[in-house]
Amino acid sequence: MAYSYDDIIVMPGHMNFGLDDVSISTKLTRNIKLAVPFVSSPMDTVTESKMAIGMALQGGIGIIHSNFSIEGQAAEVRKVKKYKNGFITNPVCLPPTATLTDVRRIKAELGYSGIPITDNGQMGGKLVGIISNRDTSFVSDDDPETPPSVSDFMTPRSKLSVALDGVTLEEANDMLKASKKGKLPVVDASDRLVALIARTDLQKNMEFPLSTKDDDNKQLLVGAAVGTRPDDRDRARALVEAGADVLVVDSSQGDSTYQIDMIVHLKSAHPTVDVIGGNVVTPSQALHLIQAGADGLRVGMGIGSICTTQELCAVGRAQASAVYHVSKFAAKHGVPVLADGGIKSTGHVTKALTLGASCVMMGSMLAGTDEAPGEYFYQDGVRLKSYRGMGSVEAMERGSDKRYVWEDGSGSGKSGSKKIRSTPSAAVKVAQGVSGAVQDKGTLLRYVPYLCAGVRHGMQDAGLTSLEEAWEGLHEGKIRFEIRSPAAQKEGGVHGLHSYSKRLY
Repeated sequence: MAYSYDDIIVMPGHMNFGLDDVSISTKLTRNIKLAVPFVSSPMDTVTESKMAIGMALQGGIGIIHSNFSIEGQAAEVRKVKKYKNGFITNPVCLPPTATLTDVRRIKAELGYSGIPITDNGQMGGKLVGIISNRDTSFVSDDDPETPPSVSDFMTPRSKLSVALDGVTLEEANDMLKASKKGKLPVVDASDRLVALIARTDLQKNMEFPLSTKDDDNKQLLVGAAVGTRPDDRDRARALVEAGADVLVVDSSQGDSTYQIDMIVHLKSAHPTVDVIGGNVVTPSQALHLIQAGADGLRVGMGIGSICTTQELCAVGRAQASAVYHVSKFAAKHGVPVLADGGIKSTGHVTKALTLGASCVMMGSMLAGTDEAPGEYFYQDGVRLKSYRGMGSVEAMERGSDKRYVWEDGSGSGKSGSKKIRSTPSAAVKVAQGVSGAVQDKGTLLRYVPYLCAGVRHGMQDAGLTSLEEAWEGLHEGKIRFEIRSPAAQKEGGVHGLHSYSKRLY
């Protein structure tokens, strides 16, 4: 018998601590820690750079979907990495001969308001000045034939506050506060630019203390999805060069020779980047990916609100059972599990975590937020935003068919090692998802704290102060679940009245 989240309920435990004493910090992979156990799904109606930035600022992480060109996806990763920095070690620079047109082009493309000016226009060149908004606000380029050069209106080196190479981030931050400037260049003994620090990053540090950042450059962490085809090796290389911290091998059925080969390749070619494999729902599937070198596992098959895999293909597993059995097995190997799909409430999140998952990956829960791609529209007076499965016809037309169909490139499909010689049935695309819409949930700034509070309440009621305690209790038999009858499920929900919803966050 397999069980869904709705089929089970967590038994309450002894509560002798406050809500603030509950920790929900966790691990995404062997090496990546998160302040909150939330991951946004690599779906084209859920996670692009804006969502990834918002999730990382709140202590989670976003996985950029792969329905982009290789360069397009890498550009989304770079947007996240450039959003928040400690030491900006590769800032965009300009030479003194650059024009106001060049400055405005960079600002329009990248959003930068401060640009270092070096003698050769490159990082490592000798610092000669800096351009900021205050320098360009009153400069006119009425004559497009001879626009003014930056040397005419930049703030020269003699008027800049700079830090010497070797300065700590804390010391540099103190200098930036004292100078009351927007940027602080860091130079070596020869006055060559080696880094840059921005005042806006100080403000972000204060506003978002839980941000998921790397230890060295204090940049936001971000993940990206790759497939299992040969050109996905090029995609992975571009994503790593752009700064991706974790790669998610995105397959609807992860226990395949194609994914195993891809994981082996990624761990060999990019050893400093963690790799999450999946999707799997059984320990035997998980073993193959762990042996290949996966640093994390994505669990779930056919249980998303817009997924039809179980109905069309008759393959999959109820999510609560999948998470429990795979998590129990993966824990023996020190590999965190990411519960992917089937999350409809904070109660489902709490159940997934107490069943052994380290994090939950959410699609529909986040698709209606301001940070999700797409525009809002109204239907029957309700504000909605589009949401679709990556197995839907619409998403497959944009490129996600590679997640569900594997072809050898010659017109014949592959199924294991057996080639299909007659009609290339692998090339006939069968939709394993649908398209729809979800209700407006507002901004992540309010929504994620609401989710965190709900999970903490659930942990508190279960008598648990941390996820580690939950997992230990699960393995030692101290956490108990009960199976709910259909009547019990009905009793546990809203019933017996005409209700209306009102958002509290």
